[in-house]
Amino acid sequence: MRRPGTAALTAAILFSANLALADTVVVTADRMVDVIAGRTIARPQITITDGRITAVSVQDGNIAAGARHIDLPGMTLLPGLIDMHVHLTVDPRFGGYSGLEFTDNFWTVVGVANAKRTLEAGFTTVRNVGSERFDDVALKQGIEQGYITGPRIVPATYAIGATGGHCDYTEFPPSIVTPAVNIANGPDELRAMVRKLRKYGAEVIKFCGTGGVMSKTDSPGGQQYSLEEMKAIVDEAHMLGLRVAVHAHGTAGIKDAIRAGVDTIEHASLADEEAFALAKQHGAYFDMDIYDDDYILAEGEKNGMFKESLDKERMIGRKQRETFRAAQKAGVKMIFGTDGGVYPNGDNAKQFVTMVTWGMSPMQAVQAATVTAAEALGRSQDVGAIAVGRYGDLIAVAGDPITNVDLLQSVTFVMKGGVVVKQAVQTP
Repeated sequence: MRRPGTAALTAAILFSANLALADTVVVTADRMVDVIAGRTIARPQITITDGRITAVSVQDGNIAAGARHIDLPGMTLLPGLIDMHVHLTVDPRFGGYSGLEFTDNFWTVVGVANAKRTLEAGFTTVRNVGSERFDDVALKQGIEQGYITGPRIVPATYAIGATGGHCDYTEFPPSIVTPAVNIANGPDELRAMVRKLRKYGAEVIKFCGTGGVMSKTDSPGGQQYSLEEMKAIVDEAHMLGLRVAVHAHGTAGIKDAIRAGVDTIEHASLADEEAFALAKQHGAYFDMDIYDDDYILAEGEKNGMFKESLDKERMIGRKQRETFRAAQKAGVKMIFGTDGGVYPNGDNAKQFVTMVTWGMSPMQAVQAATVTAAEALGRSQDVGAIAVGRYGDLIAVAGDPITNVDLLQSVTFVMKGGVVVKQAVQTP
């Protein structure tokens, strides 16, 4: 028989041994942006154990025995950033028909490079809202298995589209048969499509509710699914536990998508006051890629973009920015999404300046890419803030980004899950 207390003593020894084996890192800096409270904290100390944050405090000189210590003097810590609208397997330098020069799997390789660039730019989580051949699932699996470097990916796989719509191939004659993996019409086909995409790895459903800019033949404002069809997509996805994003520039399509219960409106270029009210009533988020206009108009022609797309961008780009300002003022929930792939992935942070120029404070812009984005993902327990229980996803910049949001384009330190993936040497 064991003497009284032996079991308790054994448990204590095992607990101590487990603590010794745990990987603990303590990060200190001059400042930290508390995105939940909307304020900056001086002299933070963040403790991360086995990839999760276990303590957030003010520096007191005490570092746990055996813990690694990373000190970042002169730096401001922020949560890892979240981009809610990217296409990692796209390179905008190959616009129009020029992408046809490459084999299909070339774009997976492009995705590998873009994933690394995006993470090193400080974006530790992305929502990939459209890729072919389930490439975003492949990237996610490659990152999680340690073969490649990249952010946490929430994949949509294919974006669902109507025949002849924005997410269909409309730039070829009838003699050329194009893939129809993602094309569905009518409620029954659309429900089946949602089930299929989920089967092969989709963690969010994306569909094209109106026309767009990058497609060659349609009008951005034209609605491409009926309210009944949109409801079929949303109801099926929600039943399966998936959130829904809709590509929607046009006013009528935006409103019907909100009525159907979508979670996020992508682009939202022509939303009006009624759409703002509907979004607030239904709890929908606007995800507006307002930096893209600068890149498209500066580089699109050189990159081979269709003339029709350039003309549409000239028509809609400024209007989208005005809508962004009005939606923000109206109190619509706003998240950070850039449409990475329409411009170079890795340059995501350029949009912060545009968001501030068009009505947000720097803190609101940072919150859109952190705590609010995490809410829209349904991942508030994992990402989006420096808080106990969440992943040890941290970035740092020299100086204070809440007084100078431009600094977010120069991230010098990136940590994902307690592992440093970038630490640039600072020179005086």
